[in-house]
Amino acid sequence: MKAYLVRVGIDQAFGGWNAPIDPTTGEFVYVPIPEDANASFQPGLAMSYEPFRRALARFHGVPATTSTLPVSLAGLAPHLDPDFDQLTYGDNGLRRGKGLCDLVAGDLVVFYAGMQPTKPCDHRLIYALIGLYRVAEAVRLRDIPAEHWAENAHTRKLRQGPDDVIIRAQPGVSGRLERAITIGEFRDKAYRVRRDLLAIWGDLSCKDGFIQRSAVPPSFLDPVRFLAWFESQGPRIIAANNPHGTPP
Repeated sequence: MKAYLVRVGIDQAFGGWNAPIDPTTGEFVYVPIPEDANASFQPGLAMSYEPFRRALARFHGVPATTSTLPVSLAGLAPHLDPDFDQLTYGDNGLRRGKGLCDLVAGDLVVFYAGMQPTKPCDHRLIYALIGLYRVAEAVRLRDIPAEHWAENAHTRKLRQGPDDVIIRAQPGVSGRLERAITIGEFRDKAYRVRRDLLAIWGDLSCKDGFIQRSAVPPSFLDPVRFLAWFESQGPRIIAANNPHGTPP
């Protein structure tokens, strides 16, 4: 088994904002990064941030700064990836996502995000797991027929990267976590996976659990141990971008 830990979701580098998370309950809103302002899309496949605005509006009892999308996103389309509604994830198959190209059925793609807590806690940001895919298949974008282009952010665009890799996940056992699982702490001047978790998981390929930013997603050195820990957390997985759904 192979497994990768992939950072997703809007953040300060991509979007200039962090989505909210309740540090007590683990409830959160998944908000994707924005597309470039000049991005163009296949006819009828453009998306908007409106579903995510509605999801934020339902996230009651939080400050306006963490429940309202920034004005800078007005007019931009979301790069909805992963798409938990469709159970897909796309990445650059020649660079950042090169390792994902070799994934086979049963391998894992584990998603995490840096989110803004809605109430005071130990850290300015909370780094937490927000989803997990058990891989069904990994395919190159060039091999995906047009009738499936609506299923992923990479295939929805007019200008496509033929070498991009698209991961399709196994339904029923893959998706977004209903409640995020906190994994990070700030130490040695960066956000990193907690040392106790690194020991339980059998470590990651990155140095000292560094997860603040990575050019290449780190891999789990012992995926079986990680999966045993993950399942022990009793996670509830849903095939939706946010609870109650986020239709286009």
